[in-house]
Amino acid sequence: MARDYYETLGVSRDAGPEELQQAFRRLARQNHPDVNKDPGAEERFKEVNEAYQVLSDPEMRKRYDRFGEDFRQVPEDWEERVGAGAGRSPFGGGGGGRSYTWSGGGGDGPDFGGRDFGGGFGGVDIEDLLGGMFGGGRGRGRAGPVGGADQEAELQLTVEEAYRGGRRQITLNGPDGPRTYTVTIPPGVTDGKRIRLSGEGGRGMGGGPAGDLYLVVRLLPHPRFRVEGKDIVVDLPLAPWEGALGADVPVTTPDGETKVTVPPATSTGRRLRLRGQGMPDPRGKPGDLYAQVKIMVPSRLTDRERELFSELAAVSTFDPRRPGSERSRGSR
Repeated sequence: MARDYYETLGVSRDAGPEELQQAFRRLARQNHPDVNKDPGAEERFKEVNEAYQVLSDPEMRKRYDRFGEDFRQVPEDWEERVGAGAGRSPFGGGGGGRSYTWSGGGGDGPDFGGRDFGGGFGGVDIEDLLGGMFGGGRGRGRAGPVGGADQEAELQLTVEEAYRGGRRQITLNGPDGPRTYTVTIPPGVTDGKRIRLSGEGGRGMGGGPAGDLYLVVRLLPHPRFRVEGKDIVVDLPLAPWEGALGADVPVTTPDGETKVTVPPATSTGRRLRLRGQGMPDPRGKPGDLYAQVKIMVPSRLTDRERELFSELAAVSTFDPRRPGSERSRGSR
């Protein structure tokens, strides 16, 4: 054995039946292959199951506590053999030999009442094991139906797809291979929201219902739009004279192009609010769209443009570096 059974379950050596069962339930849920896709989860699940099956059986636990790894080779009447005379080995034969031969197991290893502790799932009745986990009989006897585990997967959307919503087909890789789903995306869904596909999660046991599949929305980075909760922010490039004099200019939204009024004396960084034009909300108030001003200057000036800027520089008393000279940047 690679690990001590008590260490495997994370319990003390005097743990009672209830503590053993609680530890088993927690670890079995964490490592069940239908829930945990980590490559080592299946092996941990089998180790946890083996530890619980041994420690939850009073007779096997007694042999394990006395002989450690050798408990598998100890006959059930070992106490009688030990008590029959000093120096007699519980393994049979003389003093130190381990000549006891298992009978009734039908395989290479010992037979623990039909329970398989082998390396694979082939001989393990998973429904029976999970029945014990959810309150059924231990080891033998089958519990009632057990519902399947809920599962999650990411659903990547562009801002436009999240804004408009609609139907979309996605393909996910599962334990039985790729599977295609038709998903209804509600308009205005935001990053981190979950879309539930009922009954598309892990399989149930013993006739229990399947779990649900939750698609977690992840908005892809966008070259123009930034989503802040239900609000959308978009850069609004302006020429210096548009910011200074004011103007009506077009602005692009996820729903198409609209116009925004730029008030005079508008500087870079000011946000102009377009009420109700952010992410839709079928159950409440939609978000707003903010056009964030960005004053741009020509990369190359014509002779006339240079002349006009020079005249402005000569007559203007505006100093953007002087405290108090900057115009208000409040939102509309």
